[in-house]
Amino acid sequence: MYINSAKFIISNTDYKKCPKANLPEYAFIGRSNVGKSSLINMLTNAKNLAKTSNKPGKTKLINHFIINDNWYLVDLPGYGYAKDSQKKRAEWMKSIEKYIINRTNLVSLFVLIDSRIPPQTNDLTFIKWLGNNGIPFIIVFTKIDKLTKKKVDENIIEYKNKLLEEWESLPNIFESSIITKKGKDEILDFIEDLNKKFDISLTNISLQ
Repeated sequence: MYINSAKFIISNTDYKKCPKANLPEYAFIGRSNVGKSSLINMLTNAKNLAKTSNKPGKTKLINHFIINDNWYLVDLPGYGYAKDSQKKRAEWMKSIEKYIINRTNLVSLFVLIDSRIPPQTNDLTFIKWLGNNGIPFIIVFTKIDKLTKKKVDENIIEYKNKLLEEWESLPNIFESSIITKKGKDEILDFIEDLNKKFDISLTNISLQ
């Protein structure tokens, strides 16, 4: 898939105010400072579509972008560290969960994991919540250019083994680097294939 256009539509904290659910939608989420905004900008060929920052917790709203005028990309607030109060972070998470559960055109959630670090409790807890609620999701390991290939492979294997302690099978997994552009074509082609299967009358879309 080639991205011809990527336009900001709306930001909010209430899923009921999201755009009409008549197009396939893909949301990106991960721990704060995982490289989510940078990945979105790489995928869409836009330097500043999603706002990047060295400070964790910058994204605080549900941000909708329309891509090629035929599907939505959503930048969700990161979970984990942020300077705001625990109460405020809990409010963000509640609004994210309501969006994920109630957004009928959400084809898949892309869960971003930092490839440099071992499995984190908040990532595993969130992934378990997705499974318990039957939410289709993909895992994207980010920042793979920051380590040797051997170390990245070791970290990903460790993560897979940790997931298989509770899961019978693994979700689709991609590796990404904003430096080498690795993962860009694979992720976009994956989305393109899912778009072809999209049916607004269906609430569940096979990822196979």
